[in-house]
This record gives sequence, structure tokens and C-alpha cells, in this order.
Amino acid sequence: MTLLIVDGANVVGSVPDGWWRDRRGAAVRLRDRLTDCAERGLPGRPGPLEVVLVLEGAARGVESVPGVRAEDAPGSGDDRIVELTSASPGRARLVVTADRELRRRVTALGAEVVGPRAVHGRT
Repeated sequence: MTLLIVDGANVVGSVPDGWWRDRRGAAVRLRDRLTDCAERGLPGRPGPLEVVLVLEGAARGVESVPGVRAEDAPGSGDDRIVELTSASPGRARLVVTADRELRRRVTALGAEVVGPRAVHGRT
């Protein structure tokens, strides 16, 4: 099963829907949208997928739901995403982010990367 790691801050911030007024609420909405990805997959990646939503800052504290594990980054969300990616060598890993530096770091570990539209397009 593919491990889908979602850069919560980057994906939430990719849509100007007022997320800055309630970062935690925006993270909850993203988590809930990701349950569909967990079940049905993404274009080119049939489900089920193991989904980990990495959260930082004011978005921390969101509970996991069936199909989506919400994980608080103790520091940098990017660093936690790299840790999760490196902890699963030999496994298909797909990271959702538009952050260029994070993309470089995880592809160096053998992960694939897609942009936020991959998950926003599922809703």
C-alpha cells in the first residue's frame, strides 16, 4: 500500500479560502477531504492509500480519523515529512506539497511528489 504523506500547511495554504483565520479548522477540513483519497486513491494511484497528514504550528492537535492519521510535527513540518519518508525505504511513498525544497529532499530519498491540486481535485 502506498504511503501518502501530506504537507498540511502547504496544501491548506494553496487555496485562499480564509484558512489564516482558523488554521486548525482548515486542517480539519483537509483531513476530512483526505478520507476519500485514502479509500479511492489519486489519479494514477489507486486506493487504498495509507494517509498521513503532517501538521505544524496553530494547526496542531487535529485528531486522526479512520483512513487518515493526523500527525503533529514537533518542530518543522518539512523535517517530519522527511523523517516519515526516510523511515519507509523500499515502500511506495508519495508526498503532497508544492514546496520546492521539500520536494528536493524527499525525491532524494526515492519518494514521488505531487502538488496540492492532486488532493484538492478529489473534492
